[in-house]
Amino acid sequence: MDRVLEPELMDDPRQAEAYAQADFEKENQGFVERFRECFPEFAQGTVLDLGCGPGDIPIRFAKLYPACQVIGVDASAPMIQFGEQAVQQAGLTDRITLRCERYEEVAGARIADAAISNSLLHHLPNPLQFWQKLRQLVKPGAPVLVMDLLRPESPEAAQAIVDQYAANEPDILRRDFHNSLLAALTEDEIGSQLARMNLTRLLIDIPDDRHWVVGGIIY
Repeated sequence: MDRVLEPELMDDPRQAEAYAQADFEKENQGFVERFRECFPEFAQGTVLDLGCGPGDIPIRFAKLYPACQVIGVDASAPMIQFGEQAVQQAGLTDRITLRCERYEEVAGARIADAAISNSLLHHLPNPLQFWQKLRQLVKPGAPVLVMDLLRPESPEAAQAIVDQYAANEPDILRRDFHNSLLAALTEDEIGSQLARMNLTRLLIDIPDDRHWVVGGIIY
């Protein structure tokens, strides 16, 4: 099945609200704990979250790493608004900064001691730009962890995944989940992108039937 692109931004406030209110605790907490397992020596520094959404992962990361500053970037204004509310409620405004900004417009080079990203790439028409920008933004020796959806073999397989994992979710989330699966990347596509960007030290893992994860050190 070929990729079917979806809109890059979740600018609909209803869509952002549904996403912010959804229960992604298992997935998001698993993501930050996976970072800790992959990089046990990491303890402090500036962490960049590209595509931070409503701020749940930056909050979980900041709680797990009390010596870190987290910068979350997302181009969706409604997402950032929900994220800022969540950060304030968590009492972490001194350690988490959220910015409404496209990832490719983030200024500076070698500004981050680590970088994370969850569920951004399936929004991007040209994921190669993401890997290039990621390399520019992190310091040599920085750990990175990127996770996203894995594209199924057919629209029918995508619908089966939605029915299995999101049966009780609101219609708007079920629709978005299905569209995101159609816009997602395959393991071979990710491997090809990493090879073209000379990022073959980053390793690809397929932890379940609907996600891929890339992790490693960028030099």
